[in-house]
Amino acid sequence: MAKLTKEEFISSLKEMNLLEIKELVDAMKEEFGVDPSAVAVAAPAAGGEAASEGPSEVTVSITDAGAAKVAVIKVVREITGLGLKESKDIVDNNGVVKENVPTDEANDIKAKLEEAGATVEVK
Repeated sequence: MAKLTKEEFISSLKEMNLLEIKELVDAMKEEFGVDPSAVAVAAPAAGGEAASEGPSEVTVSITDAGAAKVAVIKVVREITGLGLKESKDIVDNNGVVKENVPTDEANDIKAKLEEAGATVEVK
């Protein structure tokens, strides 16, 4: 059996539909006992630089909506893309706005929410 090059393999993947690719992934899990998606996600974490700088992904939570609660709800809707009720629930319950976001994005979200009058925590 001839060995496929990386380019040939990728080319053949482009010709497959989503169901065929899912079946291929399932077959790889069964054959090799490894989830290819888990390996792809774990690989970037192996770099030592990011670990020494602190967390690369954080969670942004509201600790207090402040006096301008309506403005905070509008900002939460803009950031999350959720509906009015879901956004209001997050603000009312001092909930999590976004999880596992890059630090830069978290700082942007925090700035927008604080501008609207909320108190925000980044973990």
